Amino acid sequence: MDDLDHAVAHATSGRVQVRVEGRPMRGRAMIGLAALAVAVLLLYLLRDVILPFAAGLALAYLLDPLADRLQRMGLGRLTASLLILALFVVALLLTLLIVAPIAAKQVAGLIETLPGAISRLQGIVVERAGPLLERVGGTDVLNDLQSSVGTLVSQGGTWMMTFLRSLWSGGQALISIASLLVVTPVVAFYILVDWDRMVAKIDGWVPPRHRDTVRCLGREVDAAITGFLRGQTLVCLILGTFYAVGLFLVGLNFGVLIGLIAGFLTFIPYVGTLTGFLLSVGVALVQYWPNSDWLHIGLTIGVFLLGQFLEGNVISPKLVGDSVGLHPVWLMFALLAFGSLFGFLGLLIAVPVAASIGVLVRFALRRYLQSPLYHGSGTAVAAKPEM
Repeated sequence: MDDLDHAVAHATSGRVQVRVEGRPMRGRAMIGLAALAVAVLLLYLLRDVILPFAAGLALAYLLDPLADRLQRMGLGRLTASLLILALFVVALLLTLLIVAPIAAKQVAGLIETLPGAISRLQGIVVERAGPLLERVGGTDVLNDLQSSVGTLVSQGGTWMMTFLRSLWSGGQALISIASLLVVTPVVAFYILVDWDRMVAKIDGWVPPRHRDTVRCLGREVDAAITGFLRGQTLVCLILGTFYAVGLFLVGLNFGVLIGLIAGFLTFIPYVGTLTGFLLSVGVALVQYWPNSDWLHIGLTIGVFLLGQFLEGNVISPKLVGDSVGLHPVWLMFALLAFGSLFGFLGLLIAVPVAASIGVLVRFALRRYLQSPLYHGSGTAVAAKPEM
């Protein structure tokens, strides 16, 4: 009887202990969720003010490995940061002075000639497909095709303008060019100088019993962000230059602009190549079809086929790799969602947030697959040590 009473008392005390320990856990979870909600709300309300600071933080993050390398070569952290920021600003200004006038001129010309080009392209489609459609369904089908093409082009233009307007209204700090050109380098400089101390301080705030796990997650997040962001930035620059030079040599109208657009949008998987291909083929048909110049149309298509081959088989595998852990669909959703919510600021934080969420989800899945909840037993599978 005494043994039975002792067992009941032990089981009861265990249940009480679970309930008592569960309350602090739930309380910490609620505090964490509340803090996250407040952070998201502040980010949304202050998105216009935060933009230069977020850009400076992103710039410092990208340039930190170079500063570390210069330190290993014997330079001080302050000297290395000054040198890096000075070179970056000079390179940015030279790029803007060279590229901006060409891009502005081609944008103005494209906007001026776009309505006429769309009308001629629609006429080419109707001219070639018209006789077949008339034999199949009569003039009604042909009229429906013309109406559908016009509606599709109109809706596509409306959607693009709405999206660009949301980016602009969500990132009104872009209106103040001085804010980005002055505040961002200053913020990047100070963060770059104090980067190692900041990381050490944050690491010291983590409870010692969770420090190894948090460090492991931090390394995974850093690998995902650096593997994609730095690698994909180089991919965009290489492909943008390749498309712009290739289309310019072909003689395509607005070829430099289309190439730069395609290279920039390569940051979003498949969107850059598809957008540049459709724009260039449409312009090539309007420019070369009346003269039956199939050679230049084929060369235009060949530029994008070659660029896609190089991206998929040479450039991306070398610069980005397969271990980034960001699925293209998840990345596209994150960029579009954060861009719509926070404007240009959202585009800056989309990749880090998407990478962090991906790492946390994979970590939670690993813990779940090692837990009794998955195995249906009272004992969990031994977890592998976090490295």
